[in-house]
Amino acid sequence: MAHGYLLLVLHAHLPYVRHPDEDDFLEEDWLFEAITETYIPLLHQMDELQEQGVYTRLTMTWTPSLCEMLVDPLLQKRYIKHITSLLELAEQEVAAKADTPFAEAAVTYQKHFEFCLKKFKEYDGNILLWVREKMEAGLLEPITCGATHGFLPLMQTRQAQRAQIAIACDNYRKHFGRNPKGIWLPECGFKPGIDELLAEYGIRFFFMESHGLYYGNPRPHYGVYRPTFTESGVAAFGRDPDSSRNVWSAECGYPGNAAYREFYRDLGYDGDYNYVKKYLHDDGVRRNLGLKYHRVTGGVDLHHKEPWIPTDAFGQAMEDGGNFVYLRGQQIEQLHNMFGGDPVIVAPYDAELFGHWWYEGTQFISSIFHTAMQNHNLTVITGSEYLERNPAHQVQTPCESSWGDGGYADVWLNPGNEWIYRHLHAGERRMIEAAHKHPDAEPCSDIERVLNQMARELLLAQSSDWAFIMTTNTTVPYAIRRTKDHINRFTCLYEYIMSGTIQMDTVEHLEWLDPIFQEIDYRIYTRHD
Repeated sequence: MAHGYLLLVLHAHLPYVRHPDEDDFLEEDWLFEAITETYIPLLHQMDELQEQGVYTRLTMTWTPSLCEMLVDPLLQKRYIKHITSLLELAEQEVAAKADTPFAEAAVTYQKHFEFCLKKFKEYDGNILLWVREKMEAGLLEPITCGATHGFLPLMQTRQAQRAQIAIACDNYRKHFGRNPKGIWLPECGFKPGIDELLAEYGIRFFFMESHGLYYGNPRPHYGVYRPTFTESGVAAFGRDPDSSRNVWSAECGYPGNAAYREFYRDLGYDGDYNYVKKYLHDDGVRRNLGLKYHRVTGGVDLHHKEPWIPTDAFGQAMEDGGNFVYLRGQQIEQLHNMFGGDPVIVAPYDAELFGHWWYEGTQFISSIFHTAMQNHNLTVITGSEYLERNPAHQVQTPCESSWGDGGYADVWLNPGNEWIYRHLHAGERRMIEAAHKHPDAEPCSDIERVLNQMARELLLAQSSDWAFIMTTNTTVPYAIRRTKDHINRFTCLYEYIMSGTIQMDTVEHLEWLDPIFQEIDYRIYTRHD
């Protein structure tokens, strides 16, 4: 019998980015890159694990905003165009890089893009069907998240928090045909009382940063190595710092190995401009294309990076996955000797780290499951399975916390983004006011359509991604634009409701721009505790 468990959690999320009014939109690449470099490779690895009879248990968030993009016909059509263009470039690269140190990498890309196009078409553009296959086979436990990844602790009203959770559960049922058992709280943002809303919608467990459990009341008897139950009966799993450090640490984390592909050097910048121009966006500005030919190498400048050799890199990923399991096995043996029982090591990560940022990362994930079968100290498990096997736990109130720098919402509330909250909070109050003004609008009536679209615009404005981008100083103009656009659209619709004068041509245009959550029901904002 194993002495404990490894609970591996991947959080797959992207903000809702869809621009039907523009033929060529840069930020839609976020989705296309994630499909090509993370989602398809990861699901392919799970196919192979299943074929090889490898015992596999992966808990994975598929956020509602991501699910809505993955099933969107417009974005599916645009992905086909995107991957077809990359495949054309890769085929040219195979010839261009022949008889050079980059030949193996060029062939790797060409085969990979071919495979992505084939699998995407095999599932008629909807890779959530592939996810459901893995779920029904028992390999993968999908969990949900806030509807648009809204940061719950910074919302002022119970109705706004409830809407994020209720709409997420409805959306999960639409895509997965069952109720979610677990949730990834957006940005792991928790404060007491949120668990009561989770219990209200039948959610059994959530994940949080380690200090959320460590500084809860009372202190946890077993640290983060067993979950605690809140007073509402929902289990809180805390992140293990050691397994996090092994992957995330800039100094000693696995992705820093010299053999791995260097993310920050790309053909979009290295290639002759006239050669790559056709594959850039319409503005002609050099950007990453996803064909990267150099390896991390070591502490050298980018222009001194050495050629990336895929065979060596993927072999290193297998070794590192084995080392990760070995270290977790040692941990579990020590924990078992310390307090007995069935300790669980919770190892949560952003899914896009594996494949997108760390190209060989999906091979690392595969190696974890291969190696875990030979490790007698641990068994891989999902969140709901662990609770079924271990139904009794300490009752505790975890403390308010988040992940990210500072651990207490600093990333999402600071001088660089604080201006958004007065508008978001006003939006919450106005949404509740408008919903109460028309609590029983006729189905499919103009008023119901306006109120449903108001809810969509508020939810989209609440996405924590916009505040995050403003803090990290990446695509700040886009984050500001999105926040203002959704608030302005919301305000326009609110004025229609309050004045009793509705311009349906404007409403129809907004429904076309932001059609997320077709199943939405604005009446959730009329609910009281």
